[in-house]
Amino acid sequence: MASISTLFTKTPNPSPSLCLPRTPKSHFTPAFRLPIPLHSKTRTHQKLRVSSALIEPDGGKLVELFVEESLRDVKKREALRMPRIKLSRIDLEWVHVLSEGWASPLRGFMRESEFLQTLHFNSLRLDDGSFVNMSVPIVLAIDDAEKHQIGDSTKVALVDSKDNTIAILSSIEIYKHHKEERIARTWGTTAPGLPYVDQVITNSGNWLIGGDLEVVEPVKYNDGLDRFRLSPAELREEFTRRNADAVFAFQLRNPVHNGHALLMTDTRRRLLEMGYKNPVLLLHPLGGYTKADDVPLGWRMKQHEKVLEDGVLDPETTVVSIFPSPMHYAGPTEVQWHAKARINAGANFYIVGRDPAGMGHPIEKRDLYDADHGKKVLSMAPGLERLNILPFKVAAYDKTQNKMAFFDPSRAQDFLFISGTKMRTLAKNKENPPDGFMCPGGWEVLVEYYDSLVPSNNGKVPETVPA
Repeated sequence: MASISTLFTKTPNPSPSLCLPRTPKSHFTPAFRLPIPLHSKTRTHQKLRVSSALIEPDGGKLVELFVEESLRDVKKREALRMPRIKLSRIDLEWVHVLSEGWASPLRGFMRESEFLQTLHFNSLRLDDGSFVNMSVPIVLAIDDAEKHQIGDSTKVALVDSKDNTIAILSSIEIYKHHKEERIARTWGTTAPGLPYVDQVITNSGNWLIGGDLEVVEPVKYNDGLDRFRLSPAELREEFTRRNADAVFAFQLRNPVHNGHALLMTDTRRRLLEMGYKNPVLLLHPLGGYTKADDVPLGWRMKQHEKVLEDGVLDPETTVVSIFPSPMHYAGPTEVQWHAKARINAGANFYIVGRDPAGMGHPIEKRDLYDADHGKKVLSMAPGLERLNILPFKVAAYDKTQNKMAFFDPSRAQDFLFISGTKMRTLAKNKENPPDGFMCPGGWEVLVEYYDSLVPSNNGKVPETVPA
């Protein structure tokens, strides 16, 4: 895996439709591309401009919430005298998100006013009267016993599963956790079977606690992937080092295939045609909680590595990093959060595809959200006016060329759409996809992953072997 953070020699115009010969390694990232109409018809109040400066973070300043290193021991001693709240793995992921400034200008877990603004307006009003986008509640639930233990205290210590002090929450506010309202406003349904709801909300406490967060130690997972978890500040530093005059972000939680590469290659070409001199791609796989049937992060990163080794991606124009946020699968509501967080990392272009952050309906045999609503909502969302939304064209497998290409409706019979379900079925059965769909090395990783799944005693829930 170490080679995923290596630089390969620049490959001019690599073909996205097939695996190229391996290129020599050197130091840091990989590359990618995409195809899209760069102008949204819905958003007419903003004209795209070529600029050499990175976009400002929301609120004008990146808000990092780390305790100064010289004060860490002092804060840890203070925390020993405070009531304690034990964090779940997903709570810890949210501490990570907040601490690095992905949710800037938010300074901690939401108090009630911030929670209600997020639920009902998908935005937060700042002191100067301006608004920033905030579509997903970032909250911490506690139960009756924890609320009683806190009593009149104005501060609490947040600890991990081993009782290590992670952070201090101060000037706290405790308020009622209206779960049904939260679920209905975030997902647009209260149907049973929503993964994040089942995992995080249903059995959580009846109270929410908000306050100002002071993180004693940067969050680390010690899973071999921490070196890929670049903070917004680190990403901005990297984009500046590369003299990027445009940053276009692409989020994914699936393995990379050659259709992705085609799309991102075309995006960079279009940005160059617009007058940008050095557009840089932020390839940003989601690294927080995902549902059980998604390919785990470690395997996805291993697959990305093989794609890089096979020369499909150009490291000189791409930064690969892990986005630490948990996944809600909340469609148009959640995709606003994904876009807003990338502004704070320095991206001024955001690539959006079909049904972003969506999922199948948990009860009915249909998609939960309209496939086009995500990109439409992004083009109108309050607080995202500074971000250029890039909806991409559809890529499919062209049987006449044996490669991924842009879908041409005039010869629809020539194209094959390989769904995620079809891809998983092929990999589970150790069958190969059509030539040109994915690099052989990347496909072998998928086959290896599905081969590693061991049915549990009831034969339903698989256990995964670490990558």
